[in-house]
Amino acid sequence: MLRKRKSPMCLFGLFACLATVSAVRGESGTVETKEPKKIVKTDAQWRKQLTRMQYKVTRKAGTERAFSGKYWNNKADGSYLCVCCDEPLFASQTKFKSGTGWPSFYAPIEKKQVEERLDRGFFSVRTEVVCRRCDAHLGHVFSDGPRPTGLRYCINSVALKFESNGKESSDKKSSADKK
Repeated sequence: MLRKRKSPMCLFGLFACLATVSAVRGESGTVETKEPKKIVKTDAQWRKQLTRMQYKVTRKAGTERAFSGKYWNNKADGSYLCVCCDEPLFASQTKFKSGTGWPSFYAPIEKKQVEERLDRGFFSVRTEVVCRRCDAHLGHVFSDGPRPTGLRYCINSVALKFESNGKESSDKKSSADKK
């Protein structure tokens, strides 16, 4: 009976893999990941932090009316962050005029910052987009967008904060919003 010998390339691949794992190990010996720490809060904590509309959209998967949001027609350069956790989600360079009345982007800053989930609500099947860090409902993604991705991330303005020139917009909860 003949035994197959392991090729030198196979062993090289194994050593390269082990070297990569040991390179990302921290002092504790555990593998470190680049994933941001998940933010988990109680319903009461979210209600205290967010306006009524922000809470309804981001925590209860609501939708703001078309053409009513703060950013649907924003043309300024900057980044759009999650209103719940300040995670950078979309860049103004990927924003485009979709005519839908909601801010539309053809790609997130990094794909790992958003999560896509099947949404069977509203008498249809759609793809929901949520913030990976805090599970905030952002909107939906559709396959009718422009190049280069062909995607349209249709996002609720109220789920976003806009940051321009290193300064955050004032989207904090005010006393008027508590009513």
